[in-house]
Amino acid sequence: MKRSIAEIVREYGPFPGAEHVHGVTYDGHQVWFASGDKLTAFDPASGTVVRTIDVAAHAGTAFDGKYLFQIAEDRIQKIDPTSGRVLSSIPAPASGGDSGLAWAEGSLWVGHYQGRKIHQIDPDTGAILRTVESNRFVTGVTWVEGELWHATLESGESDLRRIDPGTGEVLEKIDMPGEVHISGLESNSGDQFFCGGAKSGKVRAVHRPR
Repeated sequence: MKRSIAEIVREYGPFPGAEHVHGVTYDGHQVWFASGDKLTAFDPASGTVVRTIDVAAHAGTAFDGKYLFQIAEDRIQKIDPTSGRVLSSIPAPASGGDSGLAWAEGSLWVGHYQGRKIHQIDPDTGAILRTVESNRFVTGVTWVEGELWHATLESGESDLRRIDPGTGEVLEKIDMPGEVHISGLESNSGDQFFCGGAKSGKVRAVHRPR
């Protein structure tokens, strides 16, 4: 297993009215994050907030190339980012114990926080297609260049882990500084992760080793 110390490239926030950052996603232009009662989008180049949507936003956030998906308590809502309208919803697999959310391979991938699992689910029905086991509390989840990564937060410590999507084996680990906790997780499809900073109200860009 490869292991390294996180290189934090940049910090964004805290943002007005967003005391806690939950899910994080990236639409190719803007970073979106969930903060309880709204989704906020900011420009990662300037850090400027460019958009908010008033919607329940309690945990993970994902983007499929057209629509946003957002965990709202025990549901996952599909949202039109242009209008802000909720188009549909499906049950979340952990019935309210869900954490991170990602889109890959035509499916949603949902973290089950205290269950230490990641579920691949059908985005139309919520049916569980596959479950990957972890040995740490799972927060954010993301796929990048065919790699499955997830964040952890347990006993006051966080790290980023690249795991085998078939076996759950940890292939690589990036340790965060002790005071830095990760809630949501997304990649920029390249050399950075965007990490939700939980109660700090921040989003951090972390270098992804290549």
